[in-house]
Amino acid sequence: MHKMPRIWLDYCQFLVLQCKITRSRRTFDRALRALPVTQHPRIWPLYLRFVHNLPVPETAVRVYRRYLKLSPENAEEYIGYLRTVGRLDEAAVRLAAIVNDENFVSKEGKSNYQLWHELCDLISQNPDKVTSLNVGAIIRGGLTRFTDQLGKLWCSLADYYIRSGHFEKRVCLNYLMFLTLLAFTQLSFTFFPSIDDVDLELRLARFEQLIARRPLLLNSVLLRQNPHNVHEWHKRVKLYEGTPRQIINTFTEAVQTVDPMKATGKPHSLWVCFAKFYEENDQLDDARTIFEKATKVNFKQVDDLAAVWCEYGEMELRHENYDQALRILRKATAIPSKKAEYFDSSEPVQNRVYKSLKVWSMLADLEESLGTFQSTKAVYDRIIDLRIATPQIIINYAMFLEEHNYFEESFKAYERGIALFKWPNVYDIWNTYLTKFIDRYGGKKLERARDLFEQALDGCPAKFAKTIYLLYAKLEEEYGLARHAMAVYERATQAVEPEERHHMFNIYIKRAAEIYGVTYTRAIYQKAIEVLPDEHARDMCLRFADMESKLGEIDRARAIYSYCSQICDPRLTANFWQTWKEFEIRHGNEDTIREMLRIKRSVQATYNTQVNFMSSQMLKATTSSTGTGERTEFQLILALQHFLHFAEVQLEQKSIPTAVFGGLKED
Repeated sequence: MHKMPRIWLDYCQFLVLQCKITRSRRTFDRALRALPVTQHPRIWPLYLRFVHNLPVPETAVRVYRRYLKLSPENAEEYIGYLRTVGRLDEAAVRLAAIVNDENFVSKEGKSNYQLWHELCDLISQNPDKVTSLNVGAIIRGGLTRFTDQLGKLWCSLADYYIRSGHFEKRVCLNYLMFLTLLAFTQLSFTFFPSIDDVDLELRLARFEQLIARRPLLLNSVLLRQNPHNVHEWHKRVKLYEGTPRQIINTFTEAVQTVDPMKATGKPHSLWVCFAKFYEENDQLDDARTIFEKATKVNFKQVDDLAAVWCEYGEMELRHENYDQALRILRKATAIPSKKAEYFDSSEPVQNRVYKSLKVWSMLADLEESLGTFQSTKAVYDRIIDLRIATPQIIINYAMFLEEHNYFEESFKAYERGIALFKWPNVYDIWNTYLTKFIDRYGGKKLERARDLFEQALDGCPAKFAKTIYLLYAKLEEEYGLARHAMAVYERATQAVEPEERHHMFNIYIKRAAEIYGVTYTRAIYQKAIEVLPDEHARDMCLRFADMESKLGEIDRARAIYSYCSQICDPRLTANFWQTWKEFEIRHGNEDTIREMLRIKRSVQATYNTQVNFMSSQMLKATTSSTGTGERTEFQLILALQHFLHFAEVQLEQKSIPTAVFGGLKED
């Protein structure tokens, strides 16, 4: 029977309930000796619960040591017990053992780092109780092992020194933290406990020095995190303000450290600020040396090298070395022995900077101010030949030639620019070219001007056509033929964007009335009413009818009102019907008023029929889309209101009755 685990379990439970401590312990030991090892897991849980409840930690410790020989994977349970009974030294030793065991798998799901962090907290917070381990060596080993968690480990080591009373080591440790950490947020600070007055002043002075150096140490942390951060290098220079030697050393280290291909920010700004520092201290030769070295750096972008050349030239201008500035920019724009495309990243930027518009623009400005006419012209010609000009460069070139009375040359410059660009980029060039040509020649070269306008309008988008057509029509009005001007206006009404047609028709009508008289505008009104949308067509009809009534053509005006009524819903266009009513009161009789009211009722009935039809269609569409025949009254009302107020009913457009314009061509 001694091989039966159930009997042993019942016997042990009985003794535990009797609170017979020594007899229970001996019985548990007899059971473990009697039963085979495969049956021990049934005994140990009860045995461990028993020793847990004993007021004698030594007994529990000895039992746990025996248990861990059989089940070492339960070491965390033992460590937890040791911490509860205050035996922290053995707990630390056991915890260090499982941390160093690469094959250990935590039953609580903790990672190796979490176990290490528990060990650091345990040994750093209890330096007087943990004596079997070298705390400093353990934590420093973690610094090399867990490089992404340096901050917590440094803080644990610092906490250990504070609790141990090694305050000098704690201050030195703060400095080491700043020199090695990659993120300042990893740090935490702990105040010193009360100390004797003997070393207080010395320690305060050291601490104040550390605090004063904090911005610089923080900057060092950020630069270790990313040594190619240009912005942080500039901040470091500012921190050394007032110490020229340190500033020079910082700039030197920065330009040697920052890789332009990996830089965050603008790497050329380091070289420029370095040179400006020498310039501000009246060391122009040193500044020139820095700029010369900067021009040989293989920057990632051409713009960086171009900025260096421009800053170099501007420095010489600030010191009135004009010839030197010109030489610098001419050197920058010189064609290299090996030409390269501007966007060919496989070539160094020194071979591509000759196509930088930034450098050429500055050179052109300097040539205009300091050079000769021929040298300036050569620069602009070279820009155009390289095909890097912008519309503004073309305009500047033409204006420069015009200022020197080379008018035909300026027109050629415009034409070269037109050949370079397409719409819409060419719009400003055409607009300036046509304006300058008209100002120069007026009507002397009318055919040439017409050819230019036709060339400009060929392929011109509707968005930009309005201005050119108005300029063309003005040319014909002032120097050409009136009928040509009218033809231009008519073309404009078809070429501009739909939303600008109404305005263009208004201009067309106004100019036609001033040149040929109001009767000439009848055909224009007719055309406008045909092509404009209903909203603008109604306005044209009212103006057309008003003109006819002023000319005494009452029947014509009435016919126009009758036609316009077909696109005027009485509920939405009450102003039209009121205008027609006033017209009939002034010029009509009872029959004409009755006819007007009949037409109004007919139109209203037509719109009502359309509304009812559309609402029924909407109802059918809604019910079919929802899959049910149900629709709330509120939803139906909303749909109808939306339709009545915002939808535009599409009626069959009728052509203007011929009777309205009877005898138009003979007028």
